[in-house]
Amino acid sequence: MDSLSQIVLGGAIAAAIAPAAHRRAALLAGAALATLPDLDGLLIVAFTDNPVSLMTIHRSFSHSLFVLPLFGTLIWWLYRRFGHGRVAQAPVRWWWAMVLALVTHPLLDAFTVYGTQLWWPLHPPPTMWSSVFIIDPLYTVWLLLGCGVAWFARTRPLAQHALLAGLVLSSGYLGWSLLAKAQVDKAAAQSLAAMGLADAPRFSVPMPFNTLLWRVVAMTPQGYVVGDRSLWADRGVMQFSGHPSNVQAVRQAADVPAVARLQWFNHGFMRAQVQNGELVLSDLRMGLEPDYNFNFAVAKADGGQWQAIPPRQLLPAYRQAGNRGVLGQRLAQVWRRIWDPAGQGAGTVQSASSNP
Repeated sequence: MDSLSQIVLGGAIAAAIAPAAHRRAALLAGAALATLPDLDGLLIVAFTDNPVSLMTIHRSFSHSLFVLPLFGTLIWWLYRRFGHGRVAQAPVRWWWAMVLALVTHPLLDAFTVYGTQLWWPLHPPPTMWSSVFIIDPLYTVWLLLGCGVAWFARTRPLAQHALLAGLVLSSGYLGWSLLAKAQVDKAAAQSLAAMGLADAPRFSVPMPFNTLLWRVVAMTPQGYVVGDRSLWADRGVMQFSGHPSNVQAVRQAADVPAVARLQWFNHGFMRAQVQNGELVLSDLRMGLEPDYNFNFAVAKADGGQWQAIPPRQLLPAYRQAGNRGVLGQRLAQVWRRIWDPAGQGAGTVQSASSNP
C-alpha cells in the first residue's frame, strides 16, 4: 500500500495500544516504525542496479513475518534497556505497540497484487490477495481521521474511541474488498468454464482507487484473456477479450535467470513479446491493456536460442514522450465504466469479445 496508509495504520495501532498518557509519542513511534519495512529499497539499490532484482527483492526480508517480530523486539529491548522512559513504564503495552506497527505493514501489503514475501527466507511465491488497489482513499481516510482526532484529543476518551473506530472501519473495508473479490471470481469462473478455461490460472484485481470495478486475467495456451466486471453496473455473463503472448519463447528461455525469477515472482502472469530480437516480459498484474507498468527486456535471440542479457526496464507507452495524457484518459474511462454496463455508455475498459 501507499506510504500514507502505512503511516496512519502504524500510528493508529500503536496509539490505541499504548497508555493514554503516551498517545502522541505512540502516534509518532507507530508511524515511524510502519515506514521502516519499505526502506529496503535503499539497501537493495546499494547492491544492484538490476531492475528485475530491484522489483523482486522488494517486500522480501524487510516484510517477513519471521523477521519483523524479532526486529520489533530488538527495538523494544533497546528502548527499555537504555531509554528509561515511556517503554520502561509500560513495557508490555509498548512491546505490542511496536511489534504490531511493524507486522501489520506486510499484512496490509499482501492485500495488493504486487506480492509480499511474508515467509522469507522460505521461498513460496509472494502472497498477493489482490483485493485492494495500492492507493485506496476509502481505506485510508478512516485511519487518517482517527489519528487526527487522537492527536488533538490526547488523553481524553474521545481519542481512543476515534482510533478504534478508524481501525474497525478500515478493517471492515478490507473485509468488504474480499467479499467483492469473491463475487467477481464467481462470475469469472462461470464464464471461463463456458469458454473451456475452467482450470486456467487466473487472478482478479480492483482497478485504480476503488473496489467496484475489477479486472480478471486468465492464462491460455496462446496467451491470456482479460475481462472487467463492475459490481454496480454489470449483471449476467462476464465477457473476456483474447490477447496473444509468445508462450513458446518463454518456454525456450525458461533457464534465463531473469525469466525464471519473474515467473516465480508474478506467478506466471506475464506477457511475452519479441521486440527487435529481444524477449520482453510484461507483468500482467499491474496496468491496463495494452500498457503495463513493469516491462523488462531479459534475453536476445542468438542462433535459435535465447541468451541472457543484462535486464532493462522499458517504459509503458503512456509514460513515453507525447503520451502524457493517456493515463488521465484511462483513469476517466475507469471511472465511467464503474457506472455503465459493459458495452454501453462510455464503453468498456477492455473489448467485449469472448475469443480466448
